[in-house]
Amino acid sequence: MKNFLILITLVAVVSDYLLHPFYPQFFEARFGITNPEYVGYYFAAICCMVMIAFPFWAYISRKVAELNILVYTQCIAGILALCCYWTTSYINFWIVSLVMILFKGSYLLVYPYILKIINKEEHPDTIGVLSVVVHLGGVLGAIVGGLTVDLIDASYVFLIMAIGDFIQMAMSGYLLRSKKYATIKIVEVTQDNSEHEKGVLKKGFILKIGLITMILYFSDFLIRPFFATYWEHISGDNSKLISGAIYAIPGFVALIALWINTKRKTTNDSFQGIISALLLGSVGLLLQGVPNEVVIITGRIIYGWAIFQGVVRFDVLLFKLSTPASYALDYSKVHFFQNLGVLLSSFSVGLMVEKQGLQIPFIIALSGFIITLLLYHFVFKVATRIPSKRFIKT
Repeated sequence: MKNFLILITLVAVVSDYLLHPFYPQFFEARFGITNPEYVGYYFAAICCMVMIAFPFWAYISRKVAELNILVYTQCIAGILALCCYWTTSYINFWIVSLVMILFKGSYLLVYPYILKIINKEEHPDTIGVLSVVVHLGGVLGAIVGGLTVDLIDASYVFLIMAIGDFIQMAMSGYLLRSKKYATIKIVEVTQDNSEHEKGVLKKGFILKIGLITMILYFSDFLIRPFFATYWEHISGDNSKLISGAIYAIPGFVALIALWINTKRKTTNDSFQGIISALLLGSVGLLLQGVPNEVVIITGRIIYGWAIFQGVVRFDVLLFKLSTPASYALDYSKVHFFQNLGVLLSSFSVGLMVEKQGLQIPFIIALSGFIITLLLYHFVFKVATRIPSKRFIKT
């Protein structure tokens, strides 16, 4: 059942990313709009809608089973995608497409649902697999969307998107009706934290992890929009294929990291590796800011390994401190903070580059990683050590 749900996630991510790189072409072809500011506003609106959608569906999932929600929401999302294909009004497109995003966002429930039906010992590997699925889904979505835009028409992407939504609806319905899968199974686990850790860590842990990862995601997404432009400026090569391949290095490194993680024995310590990942990520950012092709590629490889390990381990930490009944709601709250970080970076990176040049995102991102490292160290590492020493003295 876990693999079936991971497949649903892959279909959802591919469907979600079909048009992401090509909205400028779509707005120009369909509505004659060429102003990049309007595309930026639309991306911001999508991000805000996702921030609202996931917590909403997570709350609903406390009353209605996740797969039941997906059957109906993905059906509605598919119908709205067809409406996006047919509409010729710019205003109507905004309204219909954003409502579509609201319903499509329910697929994010699959992530915590998968973790709810497996043992906690399986969480690190499964979270790693899901992280890679998101990378691969984004790449596949961009490829399929690009072929559609080049060979047919950008509007046809919404037809493919609708097909993806209907496939998710059918797969969810199959799981619910099939006697082969126990869709109501929830693995009961016993907390292995000490009473001291429960008191120190679980108190406000959603806000702590949310704020820390908000800075991490802000820093990570800050270097993305202008990286290809930065590489072309440094290398003097305007090949989109090469700049795209350099941009995609972290995704390929994530695949290697997942393979290595599954081969070696992992401990149940959620804190292990976060500090080293943040330190490596800082080194990777520093190297990428050096105007030399070999150094940039080296930094890209180091950064790809670090950001994969860091994101996975923060998710492991979240689900370790949460409980199965609260997985969806807790993850949706942290996801809200992470998307807020992405939104803030989207609004600020253009102004930074315009005022300070193409290297400034790496400098600001490096500062963000250092702040993330310090906050994590004092909030989680120190908080679990100092009080316990005092307790021993008394």
